[in-house]
Amino acid sequence: MGNRIVTLLAAALAGTLIAAPAQAVETLRVAKAVPEAFSFTPLDIGIRKGFFAKNGVEVEASAFAGDAKLQQAMTANSIDMGIGSGPGMAFIVKGSPVKAVAAMAGPPLLLAIVVRPDGAKSVAELKSKKISVSTAGSLTYWLVSETSRRQGWGPQGIDIQPMGAMSGQIAALKRGDIDGIVMDLSTAFDLESRGEGRILVRFGDLQDFIVHVIYATDALIATRPDAIRGFLRGWFQTIAFMRKNKAETVAIAKDAIGKDAAIVGRTYDEVMPMFSDDGRFKPSALKVLEKSFVELNTLPAEPDMSKLYTEAFLPAK
Repeated sequence: MGNRIVTLLAAALAGTLIAAPAQAVETLRVAKAVPEAFSFTPLDIGIRKGFFAKNGVEVEASAFAGDAKLQQAMTANSIDMGIGSGPGMAFIVKGSPVKAVAAMAGPPLLLAIVVRPDGAKSVAELKSKKISVSTAGSLTYWLVSETSRRQGWGPQGIDIQPMGAMSGQIAALKRGDIDGIVMDLSTAFDLESRGEGRILVRFGDLQDFIVHVIYATDALIATRPDAIRGFLRGWFQTIAFMRKNKAETVAIAKDAIGKDAAIVGRTYDEVMPMFSDDGRFKPSALKVLEKSFVELNTLPAEPDMSKLYTEAFLPAK
């Protein structure tokens, strides 16, 4: 009799487990502003290592050719979340239906101005030179404008050429149509290793800055806030993993951006310090962004930055 009762209880428990609904999985369409930057590889690593899945999120990943294209996709409801630039927050003032939900990286350690091997030998030689960027009003655009301003030439002292995808920019550099490109460090290291480019300018001194943010659409915020929370938990778990596991990070990142392990390893060492561990928005860095919008004539006046971002979805400290 005792064994029969145990068997019946076990069967009842099994039936309960089978009948219990599985935990709901949220599908999120998440896009990078550009495909080739190491700074966006946490998305690939988080997917591969299952950090998003562990937090109830299935990510459908994609990439665009700059901030403007990313913002257009969010406006069109083609994606739910975007990984873009801090200066891209100006699009919100212009009507983009999104909010910044995490400050994912601070100083722009991942970017450099690259010239041809026989090109400019110093920053002082860049006056009136053609330097390409992804899109107008983007992070790369601002960095060139800021370089010009720091040289005393005003924000337009360098001829900035928005050209979209990196492949087209590199082809233009080789043809001599432009004099330099703002590009991610891994691509810069790759060009240097092949004797096709030379790093002229780095931007590590811009410590009070927010180089990258994570955006969510207003529709997603209104309807699926827990999906945002799950994604951000997965993101920061990924950053913690990357800090402790260089070899595995490089192994995944090299496939994501199409560079060899040695170049990605160098990039890892240079870029990892810029990542935020908590996504909080630093007030002094927000102030720099606020001023940049006016300096670039992106906006006619400094906006109320508090309306452009929220920390409500970040993991608790």
